[in-house]
Amino acid sequence: LVPFAGLLSFGSIFIELYYVLTSLWNYKFYHVYGFLLGVYAILVLVVGMTTVIVAYFTLNAENYLWQWTSFFSGASTAAYVFLYGTYYFLFKTSMNGFLQTSFYFGYTLLIALNLGALCGTVGHFTASKFVRIIFRNVKVD
Repeated sequence: LVPFAGLLSFGSIFIELYYVLTSLWNYKFYHVYGFLLGVYAILVLVVGMTTVIVAYFTLNAENYLWQWTSFFSGASTAAYVFLYGTYYFLFKTSMNGFLQTSFYFGYTLLIALNLGALCGTVGHFTASKFVRIIFRNVKVD
């Protein structure tokens, strides 16, 4: 379930990611910051909802170690972003040489790790709220 949650989250941002990578590596200007904010809001919603679904299935299988599962279901978006960055490097740029390759993949790795930390935090936060709400309503006899 964890990789599929990341795939859904990546699916909500991959078109905008193309324009962001183009502005970073192909010297184009990016000027649609309002649309980027909207895509960010959609990403937060999708990560939150998919993480709640993963946490629900985890708890439904009587596995109560949902914390890391919820973090990694949000953070798995970073793996798809890095894979897309690799695709972008191979087919959309004309970079070659060790220095350009290491520079590109170093920055792509930093972008992916920061996005993974952001999405993992959002996922853990929403799953934590979800778990607290459902366990608040449990009646103990």
